[in-house]
Parts: sequence; C-alpha cells; structure tokens
Amino acid sequence: MTTPDILSFFHDDTNTFTYLVIDPATQHAAIVDSVLDYEPASGRTHTAAADAVIAAITERGLTIDWILETHVHADHLSAAPYLQEMLGGQIAIGSHVRDVQQIFTKLFNANGVATDGSQFGRLFEDGQTFQIGNLTATAMHTPGHTPACMSYLIGDAAFVGDTLFSPDFGTARCDFPGGDARALYQSIHKLFALPDETRVFLCHDYLPKGRDQYIHETSIGEEKANNIHVGHGASEDAFVKMRTERDATLAMPKLILPAVQVNMRAGHLPEPEDNGIRYIKIPLDAV
Repeated sequence: MTTPDILSFFHDDTNTFTYLVIDPATQHAAIVDSVLDYEPASGRTHTAAADAVIAAITERGLTIDWILETHVHADHLSAAPYLQEMLGGQIAIGSHVRDVQQIFTKLFNANGVATDGSQFGRLFEDGQTFQIGNLTATAMHTPGHTPACMSYLIGDAAFVGDTLFSPDFGTARCDFPGGDARALYQSIHKLFALPDETRVFLCHDYLPKGRDQYIHETSIGEEKANNIHVGHGASEDAFVKMRTERDATLAMPKLILPAVQVNMRAGHLPEPEDNGIRYIKIPLDAV
C-alpha cells in the first residue's frame, strides 16, 4: 500500500488540523479541511492559516488536485475558495451535503442558496474513488456528527473529520440538526473494519485533562482498543445513551452560525448587499 506524505497545520483559534496529502511519486496533492481566519467580534476575515499552507505547497512545488472537506464544519470557516483561486484544484465533499443545505437554508431563510450541492466541484458517493497523482483515494460516507460526513482513505491514511477524536477524548457530538448518535456508532465501526495499522488523522484536538501536547494522528487499532467512548467493544445502545446524555450538556460552538452559513456554500461568503457589504445572519431564539 502506498504511503502518502502528510503535512499537518494546526489552527489554534479553532483547534483545527488542516492536512496536505502528497503523492511522493508525482508531487500532486490534496488539501483536507482548510481554515479561513475569522474574528467574530469584528466580522473580519483573513488568510494567515491558508497562506501557511500555500507557502508549504509553493516551497515543495506541488500541484493541487483536490481541496477536500470532510463535512460542513460548525467550528471554523473553510478557506476552500481562496485556496482554489490561488492554487487550482476541485473543491469536494460528500453528496449528502444536500441534506445539510436543505436544513440550514431554512434556518437562515437563505432562499437564494442552492440546495443541490452545486457550489462544490465534486460530490462524492460512498465508496467512490478518485486520484491524487498516482494515489487512489476512497470516499467513505461516515454520517452521525452530520448527515454529510465523509472520511477519506488515502493509501494507509484515513482522514476522519469529526467522526473520531483522540482515544482519550472520544467521539463527535451528534446533536446538530441531522445528527444521529446511532449512525455515528455505525460509521465508527465502518472505520474499525479497516486494518488496525491504518493511520487515523484527526480534524481537532482539545487537550483532555492530563495531556499537555496536541496530537493529530492515531490508528484504527489504537482507537478500537482505547477510545473512551467506543473502545473495548462498547455496545451500540450504551454508546447512544452516553452520547445523547453528554450532548445535552454541551454549549454550541462559538462559530457555528457564521461557519455553517459559509461552509454550506463551499466556503463562499454571502453575496454583497446593495451597499457592497456582506452579512452573516444571526437567527434569534431559534437554535
């Protein structure tokens, strides 16, 4: 099995990992889960995080084939359109993004936003394969956290989005619209069917109590053995009970309202209004 070269970039403000996945034979690459910097107090965006990725790509002389999203993120804004403008490549996500768009266009009364996924260059179905240079990648539909969650198996590496976290932190919440704890359990066990040595690359890390260094990589074997929510053969019913009770205690992510509005548009910001200014909507008493 081919081993891709992988570079990780950590965004401190949102605890997000962005990955650059490189075919060493051709120097073609994909970007996974990019971040556009956003200052909620001022409404300002900037591109420092994305520019760090661009600098690494330029230094290595890479060709970008894909800008991949594992899901419609609720904790950061995607920099996919900016990266595409600077580097090329297709923006891609799972085909069930349509379900997410249908849910959130209603919440935000975003009548002008298409709900057919057409903002993205490619919508992957479960099991669909695609190429990064000579690397063959497989899209795996892993819903639960959101209906559209995709994991990407690229060589010996799986990029799992928010489906799994580090073994000492557990699993993703399932209380967003369209989330489903039972579906998440089944998705995790779909990942657990991969070889134990499969490397697992996480979208976030939050420093659980007792750990002082961020980690971005585990393995299927380590998750199966040690994940505090689903390791040691935890049953589906016990997981659903735990996840449902735990989710009821969690606050909403601080960037969920701007993030979802932007990310359901493939990272494109809302169109300017007649005064030339773009606006993010904040629904009151609705979530």
